[in-house]
Amino acid sequence: MAPADELVAQVRALLGADVVDHATVLVPVGRVRECLQRLRDDPALAFNVLADLTAVDYLGREPRFELVYHLASFELAPPPGEPCGLRGRLRVKAGVPGPEPEADSVTSLWDAANWYEREVYDLYGIVFRGHPDLRRIMLYDEFKGHPLRKDYPKERRQPLVGPRN
Repeated sequence: MAPADELVAQVRALLGADVVDHATVLVPVGRVRECLQRLRDDPALAFNVLADLTAVDYLGREPRFELVYHLASFELAPPPGEPCGLRGRLRVKAGVPGPEPEADSVTSLWDAANWYEREVYDLYGIVFRGHPDLRRIMLYDEFKGHPLRKDYPKERRQPLVGPRN
C-alpha cells in the first residue's frame, strides 16, 4: 500500500469520514474542531501543524461555503533524501451553510489559526465562535461587506478613510 493510501486508511479509521481523494477528508462543520483535535492528538498521525486555513464560496450551492484546513505532521514527514509525498500532509474540508456562516474556532489547538481565522472572517464573513480577537485583519474597519464572496458587487464604492492621528 502506498504511503498516501496508508495515511487515508488511518484517518478513515480514526474519523470514519468520507474520503474524497488521496489527501482530503470531509467532516461536518459541527464536528470540525473535534476532528481536527483528534487528528492532532492521535500518536499515529500527529498532525501538529496547521499549515493553512482558507475558505471557498460556492454561490448557488448548499452548503455555500467550505472551510479548508491544510495540516502537516513532522512525525510523518519523509526521511531526508526521500521525495516529498503526501505522507505528512492532509486537507480537511467542512461545508458551512450561509447566509450567516459560523464555525468553531481552532485557535486553542494551533496558535497559527488566530490570523488565518481573522483573514477568512474579513474576506468571507465566516464567524469563528470562541475566537479570542475576531476582527478585520486586512481591510479597514469601515469597509462594508466581504470582498471574496461571489455576490460582492465589484462596482461597490467604499467609504474613504482619512488619517487617524
